[in-house]
Amino acid sequence: MPCQLKIETNICSGEYDGIILVSGSTPGSNEPEPFKTVLYTAAQIDAALGVIGAVLPINLLAKRLIYSPTGPLNMDYHDVRSFAEAATKGIKRALKAGVKCPLLVLLPDDRFENVELVTLLGALEGLYVPLEVREIGRCYKACQLGVWSSICSKKLQGIVKLASALESGRYVARDIGGADPERMAPLRVEEYLAELFCGSNVTMQVISDQDTLLQEYPLFACVNRAASVIPRHAGRIIFLTYEPPACVLETILIVGKGVTYDTGGADIKCQGIMAGMSRDKCGAAACAGFMQVVNLLQPTTVKVVVALCVVRNSIGENSYVADEVITAKSGARVRVGNTDAEGRMAMADALYYLKEMALCSVNPHLFTIATLTGHAVLTAGLGYSIAMDNAVARLASNAEKLQASGEAVGDPFEISRIRREDFLTHQGRAEGDDILQALNKLSSKVPRGHQGPAAFLIKASGLDKQEKETSTYAWQKIDASCALTPRGSFRVTWYRPVRSSNYILPLSVLLKIIIVDMAAGGLDPTGLY
Repeated sequence: MPCQLKIETNICSGEYDGIILVSGSTPGSNEPEPFKTVLYTAAQIDAALGVIGAVLPINLLAKRLIYSPTGPLNMDYHDVRSFAEAATKGIKRALKAGVKCPLLVLLPDDRFENVELVTLLGALEGLYVPLEVREIGRCYKACQLGVWSSICSKKLQGIVKLASALESGRYVARDIGGADPERMAPLRVEEYLAELFCGSNVTMQVISDQDTLLQEYPLFACVNRAASVIPRHAGRIIFLTYEPPACVLETILIVGKGVTYDTGGADIKCQGIMAGMSRDKCGAAACAGFMQVVNLLQPTTVKVVVALCVVRNSIGENSYVADEVITAKSGARVRVGNTDAEGRMAMADALYYLKEMALCSVNPHLFTIATLTGHAVLTAGLGYSIAMDNAVARLASNAEKLQASGEAVGDPFEISRIRREDFLTHQGRAEGDDILQALNKLSSKVPRGHQGPAAFLIKASGLDKQEKETSTYAWQKIDASCALTPRGSFRVTWYRPVRSSNYILPLSVLLKIIIVDMAAGGLDPTGLY
């Protein structure tokens, strides 16, 4: 956590030196006193108050009111993200004003069901200190964050408990995803996770022996080849497993792309587009953060397994190159078309193993999460992830459910459809080839450039071999490339180095799982939020 989180019952407490108020209403209209009077008076002399906010004096021991409005909301298009953005902005303004111990006021808003939770998460985002900055002694931006609200105390306690767990996961995701290529090289990712989950409810298994990787994860080993000669850069596949205390009713199996640095390999990234490629590990970072939240909330009937494919796509005399034919663990013969399409290669064998695990799992759901294609950025724009279902998941409307869950917590998803043309694109061309890994162009230059990799993963992992007329397992691919910005993640595009994030894609998935799990156990989900 970026700081201690405390529920405050006394708005007049002298523990705080600034009060942050986030509101989506006209200033001086719906706020509780004494804020209403202060804002109404200020609005009479500042017409822009409801748009840009202000730091105002207030007759409380905190002395300062940092008013951070959402601005006007058009309910046809705006969503709850506006409150998270306003909260982050309010925290940053408070810090600039010299506030060291802020008190956040959470106001309900009938237009959005999770507004208090999302506002609190936005405030916590603003208090995050990057891992590398913490390690040089600058650990905290604030001593503690107090939370006051007029809502019932039981609901507030649930919100703070859930926000604490979610922020802990986002903290982990930011640490891994946002750190530079050496601080979070593959070996150091392993060390970070070993320390994090030591003595916890999550078990960890690491596969780093190069001969084992070559035999069991040949596509991953292909990407890892150039980096494998440097010990700190050598790749590894990290399995994290959570076993619930009760009978398993649902199994979540996730593969995360963890490319700690992507040079493009032999098909090198040039003309300045390599900068920012240390963020290509954010799929794995999200999965690790997700497991931290699972570790803290401990769903009683859901088993979770994630495979983090942590590798560096280096360039050198041992690099893999286009035209090579590699036999995947599934038995499919894959011809390399572009070494810069390394993410799908790194994940395919791990997906094969999780697919095999699904054979003996209860109600399995398979996911892959990756910063996979630039085409996704062009398709959805910045700040949105794209979900793609296979046939089984589509029949269950999984992507639509994920989108609805994401909308409720300010974690937006767009939906794309996997089509027959995507499989044709990756059909083997030469005699003996089963699959063409990629075209020798950037994904952004190829029609259906973000859907094609989904077809590749289905074929290379052997998911298609489970088919008769349709797939056996529900599988969903999440392309998070375009989520690496705006409130979303790393604040700037992946073409430049970045320092902070609220990145944890499965947040909305987790909320859905936890609530369903609690309801199945006869518990009241409102006890959490």
